[in-house]
Order: sequence, then structure tokens, then C-alpha cells
Amino acid sequence: MPRIVGVDIPNEKSIWISLTYIVGVGKYTSEQILKEARIDKSTKAGKLSEDELSRITQIIDRNYIVGGQLRRQVAQNIARLRDIACYKGIRHRRGLPVRGQQTQSNARTRKGPRKTVAGKKGVKEQR
Repeated sequence: MPRIVGVDIPNEKSIWISLTYIVGVGKYTSEQILKEARIDKSTKAGKLSEDELSRITQIIDRNYIVGGQLRRQVAQNIARLRDIACYKGIRHRRGLPVRGQQTQSNARTRKGPRKTVAGKKGVKEQR
């Protein structure tokens, strides 16, 4: 398995798909990297030479933020929002949807499993 920026990419897949195993590299970015490195995107990842692998690695290191560095940057951005206590930061802190979604009947992914609250047993009026 070739190793690019600390990630083992699969041998048997085309290089343009294999590059998407790197966090922060999607299909479009993968194609842009291969175009700049002058490598055919249908080439299998296991068939690449050391020279081609080093060209891909240099392009990624020079032009893109990927992997652990990208995760760290996203975490710092969220921490900054929490610290300044803006609306989005408060939503992150409370574990609620951040981008304006409805929460009355949905948002189970962010809110977690339902927490049942015991209510009144009967609805009889008491006089």
C-alpha cells in the first residue's frame, strides 16, 4: 500500500479514488492534484512509481491542509466560537444543531436518544 501524508491508500483502486482516503481530500481536489502532478487518474495506486508518489506528496503538502492538521484547525474554530459565546458557539456547547435546523421533532443525531419525562397520569379536572 502506498503511503501519502501518513495515510495508507488502497492498491487496487484508481489513484483518484484512493486519494479520497486522506481526510480533507475529496473527488474534485483529488482530480486537481493529479492534474497538477501530470498523472492519469485511472492509474491504479499500486502501480505508481516513487517519483509520482513524491510529486503527489509535495503538491498536497504545499497547497492543502489535510489530516490531523485539518482536524485541529476545525476544533480550534469551534473552540473559538464557544469562547466568544456567539449563537453558533452556544449551540455547539449545548449539543444542538448549529445551522438553523428545526429541533422540536427532529435533530436526534445531535440531541441523542430521547429522554422521557414523566407526565401527569390522568387528565381529570380536580375540584
